[in-house]
Amino acid sequence: MNSVIKEWIAKAEADYRTAQRESTVQDGANYDAVCFHAQQCIEKLMKAFLIKSNINPPKIHDLTALTQLLPANNQSLFNIQQLRFLSNAAISFRYPGESADQADAEESLQICGELRRVLHELLKYKR
Repeated sequence: MNSVIKEWIAKAEADYRTAQRESTVQDGANYDAVCFHAQQCIEKLMKAFLIKSNINPPKIHDLTALTQLLPANNQSLFNIQQLRFLSNAAISFRYPGESADQADAEESLQICGELRRVLHELLKYKR
């Protein structure tokens, strides 16, 4: 595994740990941040896999668009509704007028965990 892929994975894993840690805060949890970092984890793992597949990842954040760039035999491994939820949660809650609640954060982390496992398998990444 080359150093660029390793760096993408390291950054993704840092986002995952941040999302998990923030989700356990007892007083004043930032649920917006949980959603954002869950999406960031999956985005970075997808970009690592694109690089592994000899595809230069574009500077976009839409997980459904990134999925369409994956090799065709891998695209069906991803649930489009889950990808849309994570993408929307990461964007919608970043601006005034809308905030994530605990349920949004829990769903984001649950989806992230599922997709993270799939991407770890594709990347042959062992924690």
